[in-house]
Amino acid sequence: MYKIISILAISLFALTLQAQIKKGKLYDSETKEPLAGASIKAGEKIFLTAVDGSFSLPERATTIEISYTGYLSKKINYTSSDLYISLQKDNSKLEEMVVTANRTAQKRSEAPIAIAIISKQTMEDTKAQRMDQLINKVSGVFMVNLGNEQHEMSIRQPMTTKSLFLYMEDGIPIRTTGVYNHNALLEMNLPAAKSIEVIKGPSSALYGSEAIGGAVNVITQSAPAFTSGQLSVQMNDKGYKRTDAQVGTTVGKWGIVASGYYADKTNGPIEYSNFSKKAITVRTDYRASEKTSWANTLAIVDYYSDMSGSIDSLKFARKNYTSQNTFTFRNVYALRYKSMLSHQWNQSSNTSVSLLYRENSVGQNPSYSIGSTSNPTKFKGQINENAFKTFALFVNQTQKINWLNSKLIAGASVDFSPQTYYAKYISITKDLAAGKYVSYTAPAVDSFLSKYKTGIINVASYIDFECSPAKNLKFVAALRYDAFQYYFINSLPASTSVSTASTINSFNRVTPKLGLTYNYKGIGWYANYSEGYVPPQLTELYSAVKVAPYLLPQTFKNIELGGWASILKNSVYADWSIYQLKGTNEIISVKQSDNTTLNQNAGSTKHVGIEYGITIKPIKDLSIRFSGTNAKHSFISNIVKGVNYNGKEMSGAPRFTSNAEIMYKPSYIKGLRLGAEWQHQGAYFMDDLDLFSYKGFDVINLRAGYQYKAVEIWLNALNVSNVYYSVFSTKNATSSGSSAYSYSLGDPREITLGLAYHFGKK
Repeated sequence: MYKIISILAISLFALTLQAQIKKGKLYDSETKEPLAGASIKAGEKIFLTAVDGSFSLPERATTIEISYTGYLSKKINYTSSDLYISLQKDNSKLEEMVVTANRTAQKRSEAPIAIAIISKQTMEDTKAQRMDQLINKVSGVFMVNLGNEQHEMSIRQPMTTKSLFLYMEDGIPIRTTGVYNHNALLEMNLPAAKSIEVIKGPSSALYGSEAIGGAVNVITQSAPAFTSGQLSVQMNDKGYKRTDAQVGTTVGKWGIVASGYYADKTNGPIEYSNFSKKAITVRTDYRASEKTSWANTLAIVDYYSDMSGSIDSLKFARKNYTSQNTFTFRNVYALRYKSMLSHQWNQSSNTSVSLLYRENSVGQNPSYSIGSTSNPTKFKGQINENAFKTFALFVNQTQKINWLNSKLIAGASVDFSPQTYYAKYISITKDLAAGKYVSYTAPAVDSFLSKYKTGIINVASYIDFECSPAKNLKFVAALRYDAFQYYFINSLPASTSVSTASTINSFNRVTPKLGLTYNYKGIGWYANYSEGYVPPQLTELYSAVKVAPYLLPQTFKNIELGGWASILKNSVYADWSIYQLKGTNEIISVKQSDNTTLNQNAGSTKHVGIEYGITIKPIKDLSIRFSGTNAKHSFISNIVKGVNYNGKEMSGAPRFTSNAEIMYKPSYIKGLRLGAEWQHQGAYFMDDLDLFSYKGFDVINLRAGYQYKAVEIWLNALNVSNVYYSVFSTKNATSSGSSAYSYSLGDPREITLGLAYHFGKK
């Protein structure tokens, strides 16, 4: 009996203690991700949140203080025994955390580069249907919308389809080197992103090839701290319809989140421009302990689009939205699986290992490949497909050193990507009366322009060293070595006129970077020297030629000076950067003595500019932002097919672009937001001889939204004044001034209505 009473007494005492223990979870107010390692002060004691954001306070505390790097501190009365607490990110730009600058989390003010962060809140406010609607808010960036999420890019370069930009997901390139696609960002799943970081200028010292003009890193959202998500539908008056969904939860040490959307457009204002896209991303997070985490991400994108093509000057002048194409298309399938294991050995040492598998194919009947023949009813074209798989391993080690508060980041990677490509000749029939290409045939089963396979191997290593020899001063030095091999096997017989002999091409490159930052009471500046490079693309080496040309990697050298200032209690923030970027060994098509053309390393260019932005918050409810760029892009040496372009400005290179936005969120109407945005593109030359120019355009976008409890509604009016413009214009002029104009139409006014339901704790 005594034992029974003792057990009951002990149990009652334990239950009493348990009742006194206060439990809760801490999470990000925007993404709902758990915040691990946050400091919670209760009385005189300090507690840290666990890997899943949970905490327990064995105190009779009524008030607690919470602090976490990059977030606003919070002080609350803690009366409940079970409480979910959210923290908001610090609006001070200098306190923003970035990961792309050196592959580890650090404050923006410690990175000696021009980098911008697009937050989850910006994504929610914008309700972007495409990536360009977000990253065009960044100074120095103009992503050209070619319709249906197709695009080309301009970051410290003219608007171009060249392989001068690196696109990543969680710090890992989404495509393999040598098979660059200027439309690669349509392979992303935007609802799965929690932020987007944009680096301007070369970043090859850490990330390798193609990081020349800049790099875009989409960071995926991890599992939320509790069951939450959202479902939304939207449609506009131009045939666009879309459904988004996201749901996630955490149970114990495991978390999972699934994000995706389906979009399509039919019967839009531009003839023959239908498209559809399905995208889904599933991410699991296993938080084994405070020191070990394991994340797995599977992303699948299935995309199809008609290719309406550009229009000529006559149609553009008449505001004619018809297309002469009836069968051209682009079909993209992309699958990516990443497994990322991270372990913190102690306060000074951390190791991460990532495995990657990619499966990608781009098949198309491209409108831009249609060419004339001597018969006005017969044209030539092609159907092609570029496909590859990737098996890759990435290892990264971060080591803190007591000497000069230093940090050493070192890593290595190996990437093996077998690739196949074919281009098949087709004969196209044109209806002259209708002005349309109506059908096509393949004249022979084996009418190949190219057909080959390649094994691509890239082995790389890098090291990044950072130190602070004095208070507020930081030095950074980085070095990377890359070795590439292309194992090319031609599948066409030797008798074929375009058959390139099977061969092996090797490339290697050492890429350095030096930089420093200095900060003093919210005002700072940085300087850096960086280099970038890109090896020849497979199509530059092996397509439609008899002998593969000898090509070197294109190299770029960048000198940059910039700074920032956060004043008046963070109500005014400004940043700026001045750069000079020079490119050498650029690959151009050079006319030979027998009147044929061959790709050669014969070009060099110069790019200079200033990028600047300012954000003002005159009152708590109002935010005003302006981003601008003044730049000049010119040829130092460039002779193509006997035409000399030396000293000329490059085509598609506006001297001035800008984006400005006003956002009003009245505190007296919680959940309401009103925004207005201005996108400006200045005049530019349409040809490399600087004979023809396009005036550019100005577009106004209006956005409004209101969320009441779990329900949100929004209305976006893009190009509200219905400006008629071309988003990209060219004229393939020769020294005699011949050849044709080409205009890619910008979107007319679009009115989008959306409705969303959010679930989960606030």
